[in-house]
Amino acid sequence: MRMGSLGLGGLSLPQLLGQRARANENPPAKAKNVILFWLTGGVPQHDTWDPKPDGPDSARTPFGVIPTSTPGLNIGGLMPMTSLLTHHMAVIRSMSTGDNAHSSSGYQMLTGVPHIPLSRENALPGAPNDWPSLDAMIRTQIQNQQGLPSSITLPKHIANVGDKTWPGQGAGILGQQYDPWLLTCDPSEEKFQIPALSLPEEVSQVRLDRRLGLLEQVDQHLNKLDGHASTAKYDLRTSQAIELLAGQGARQAFDLSKESDKVRDRYGRTKFGQSVLLSRRLIEAGTTLVHINWQQIEGKENNGSWDTHKKHHESLKGWLMPIMDRSFSALIEDLEQRGMLDETLVAWVGEFGHTPKINARAGRDHWGSAFSIALAGGGIKGGTVIGKTDKQAGQVVEDLVRPADYIATVLHSLGISPETIVHDTEGRPIPLSRGKVIDSIVS
Repeated sequence: MRMGSLGLGGLSLPQLLGQRARANENPPAKAKNVILFWLTGGVPQHDTWDPKPDGPDSARTPFGVIPTSTPGLNIGGLMPMTSLLTHHMAVIRSMSTGDNAHSSSGYQMLTGVPHIPLSRENALPGAPNDWPSLDAMIRTQIQNQQGLPSSITLPKHIANVGDKTWPGQGAGILGQQYDPWLLTCDPSEEKFQIPALSLPEEVSQVRLDRRLGLLEQVDQHLNKLDGHASTAKYDLRTSQAIELLAGQGARQAFDLSKESDKVRDRYGRTKFGQSVLLSRRLIEAGTTLVHINWQQIEGKENNGSWDTHKKHHESLKGWLMPIMDRSFSALIEDLEQRGMLDETLVAWVGEFGHTPKINARAGRDHWGSAFSIALAGGGIKGGTVIGKTDKQAGQVVEDLVRPADYIATVLHSLGISPETIVHDTEGRPIPLSRGKVIDSIVS
């Protein structure tokens, strides 16, 4: 019994039963959709949401601060477009993982569960670090719609140099059937399309229908092989491809040519910017959660990521902040103009922040002790700021927020109780999140 309680994170039987009862009382949904605006590499709090104009020299941003549409809130000077929209946002300046490694701190931000051990760089998926991502949690609660899954990740998975995939991006202990769909693509390409969504010229819709009928017959034979690992993978991948091919609405969602040049230019013609635009189209088509990962930019310092160990300020001003500011503000404006912002929660996040001191290479290093995130739209009280850090933006001094709390808040906004019980592949009951909803920012 003692070992069993430890396996459930210290939950006793009465506590577990209490959670089950509370989980049946889902909060009213304020949001229908979520877009995760993920900035891989860690975003410096000093130059974005938590500038310290009166702090030590090393902590101050050289770009100054600018006022925002939220009275009393000043942010970094390289966010002019975003500054006009903060009345839609809740800024959290007191996020902390206590972890200074990309992959393990990222695991905590993706799942709400600390990595074992902390600060383990190049950590790979697998036990004991196989808690499901927020994306996968959504898939356990919300069914696929109109040929599209409830969770999609694009334009590529998150990985360290050498394509070492971070843990916490899939369903982990819940089983691969709940993995978010990963679409590796570049929506900024002139003739962008998802290959799996395009029928060969010689295959008409009638021929596709015939092939689907044949597939059903094959499935009857495959069902006799139930439990075979390779069969399970075949069935999962095939069903995904078939759903996308057979659903006209799903195929049209990827056709960015239907957007005006003005809209596409507003998001920016970069891989990340067009991925953000695609996320809006996928939400409109029926996907519940779209997770957009910042990708490397060839030929740029630090591989074009937010991991600015060298030439930090040069990288921010040259490309990082302009791309981020343009695409993020375009998304918020676009959702608002389409009447979608009240039902779409947008989360501006990364795995951690950056050090208060500049290193010998004119860069900033990893820092998980204190950093900032922002939430906007559905279920969020706009124009709010919580948390406080010291003069260097290095330590939280007020209203500390953990990743589990952020994830619990997103679930709550979707009308899903964070305490909802799901079962792992061994049939053991676990709650989706053990975090606390941040009541001060939810409407």
